[in-house]
Amino acid sequence: MESDEEMSRVPEFGLEQAGPSTSGRETAGGAAAAGTSSDRAQSSAATQADSARRHGRSPADKEHRRLKRLLRNRVSAQQARERKKAYLGELEVRVKELEQRNSELEERLSTLQNENQMLRQVLKNTTVNKRGPGGSSAGGD
Repeated sequence: MESDEEMSRVPEFGLEQAGPSTSGRETAGGAAAAGTSSDRAQSSAATQADSARRHGRSPADKEHRRLKRLLRNRVSAQQARERKKAYLGELEVRVKELEQRNSELEERLSTLQNENQMLRQVLKNTTVNKRGPGGSSAGGD
């Protein structure tokens, strides 16, 4: 079966003869006029054939093309649903990874804050002990 694209490439024959002739054959005499009427009949048949060709040839062909289009649409919609499902699955995996990373970073932050607080306390105790109990390190001998 021809594809839609191939069918749209069919050349249109006989369209020049569909209207009144500009070649002057109609005014050339009786014999020419008789030939022109048969040309018109052939042209009309060719135009109808072209019209049928452009419009799906027959109702059966139209129905066949409609069913093919519906099938393509169904397949395309199914593929889109599968792509969306895969994308959502990837996003869910990424969310879990980021939540795990966030939890690890929060735990590390807490540990570092505790360490920082202990070090500040050690520093504070060290400086108090160096100055002595009176709080002055300028004691005289």
